[in-house]
Amino acid sequence: MRDALDSGAPGAVAAGRADDALTDDEAAIARRLGVTGLSRREFLALMSAAGLGATGAGALLAGDAAAAAPTGAAPANAVPVTLRVNGASHALQLDPRTTLLDALREHLALTGTKKGCDHGQCGACTVIVDGERRLSCLTLAAQVDGEAVTTIEGLADGDRLHPMQAAFVEHDGFQCGYCTPGQICSAVALLSEIERGDASHVTADVSRKVTELTDAEVRERMSGNICRCGAYPKIVAAIQDVHSGGAPRPLTWRYVGQDELLALNLPATGGAA
Repeated sequence: MRDALDSGAPGAVAAGRADDALTDDEAAIARRLGVTGLSRREFLALMSAAGLGATGAGALLAGDAAAAAPTGAAPANAVPVTLRVNGASHALQLDPRTTLLDALREHLALTGTKKGCDHGQCGACTVIVDGERRLSCLTLAAQVDGEAVTTIEGLADGDRLHPMQAAFVEHDGFQCGYCTPGQICSAVALLSEIERGDASHVTADVSRKVTELTDAEVRERMSGNICRCGAYPKIVAAIQDVHSGGAPRPLTWRYVGQDELLALNLPATGGAA
């Protein structure tokens, strides 16, 4: 294409005037494309012929800026924040606008806590802070400086699941599983609320401690956690099971290799009967 511009062929762009110089951004894009010595007219003709236009040029510049940015550098207005997550302490330098959800996922690689609506309306981001439920998408990381944060990753004891996790598995209290970490964290904190004697909107006698966790009681207390798959009946059953002390036996989990799957001799699926 450059040869065509320089050859004097029909449609070629003549060399620019003395003041027909590239801007700094245009020169950066030309270097990214591996061409030099272009006048501005030649540059614009090249960009037009290549079909890049303003959007493509902006993408090239953004790529250069990202490559030039120092990695691991704290933002200019960073504040020191110490997050105590699942028993471990993490000293971070964070933009004061960083939410607890983003701090967990982007800075601590704890991706079990999910970002759903990011507006505090779905409950997928629920974590436990000092024993109480908290929507991490609406909580600034700096607000929980030094407080004890528990995420879904911190509930199990090694490879032994928390009773609530085991109950969700036993009762099949999920389908796609995206909301499940928030559901389980919310359910664990719910039982702590019951133990403290906290009343809900449907508690019949607020002067007495709730002893029977009815369907209505569970649904009211879990109303901030949405399950788009509609697994609510099984979620309610799992929570009631743990509250009543009838939780299933503790389960363990691990990844199963291909050889182990073959050894199970499971029936084939999807084929003709």
